Amino acid sequence: MKPSPAHPARRVRIIGAASGLGAQDRRCEDGPVAFHRSQAWHELEHHPDIAWGRTLFPPAEAGRTVRIAGLCRHLADEVGVALGAGEFPLVIGGDHSVAIGTWGGVARHAGLPVGLLWIDAHLDSHTPETSHSGAIHGMPLACLLGRGDKRLLNIGLAGVQVAAAHAVVLGPRSWEPEEIEFLRRTGVRVIDGEEIGRRGFADCLAEASAIVAAAPGGFGITLDLDAVDPRLAPGVGSPEPEGLPASDALDALRRLSGQPGLRALEIVEYNPDRDRHGMTAELITQLIAEILPEGPA
Repeated sequence: MKPSPAHPARRVRIIGAASGLGAQDRRCEDGPVAFHRSQAWHELEHHPDIAWGRTLFPPAEAGRTVRIAGLCRHLADEVGVALGAGEFPLVIGGDHSVAIGTWGGVARHAGLPVGLLWIDAHLDSHTPETSHSGAIHGMPLACLLGRGDKRLLNIGLAGVQVAAAHAVVLGPRSWEPEEIEFLRRTGVRVIDGEEIGRRGFADCLAEASAIVAAAPGGFGITLDLDAVDPRLAPGVGSPEPEGLPASDALDALRRLSGQPGLRALEIVEYNPDRDRHGMTAELITQLIAEILPEGPA
């Protein structure tokens, strides 16, 4: 059994962010709706401490970036409403560009940049000038740190939304040189798969937790499902070989759910068209269960 959380029990409000506009494979736009209809979600839907709020869609405007920005502004507002009601926002994506809205909303509510644990196979720290693909889901962390297309900046606060000194990217195994250079220059800690293999996941998680939890405005967790080994979570937008065992991702949420500064959780890049036998949907359910007061049995 998981220990009781250190923070007071809060009702979890799920917010779907159904967009694949930021990705090269847009089918993750179906992720929130598919998960909401899945048997895996039905295992949780009657839990007294969780409710599905709204599922948001990009506005019908011209231009990909404008539509992503519009969705992110709406998402930031929804996250703020949940926090204002004393609830715990849980955003289900959609591609990782929705993080611009999630963490902008958390930062706005906090009134200052927040800490962030970014669990991902990638660094997601390109700008339009450095991106090799032009895909915006490869840019959200840079945007949250104040760099990128001006239409995707200042979604929550004026300026940065995430404090670089309290941000950690955990588990990446694929990136371009421009991204790692940017993060090192800004002071974001990157703990890659090789370091995890050398030190052990528990030790790396303890370091990451200490960094993000020290943020005065609180912190959040964003989990791209491609951080997990694709043999265990095949339903993702941009799979990379190898990756974390599912048990490590579950352990991260189990341990961090007890931190009093935890403000929100985001799980992104679920692509139901690539899922096999509901494996990835079931993993999402297991991840959510780790932040509920009773935890899994």
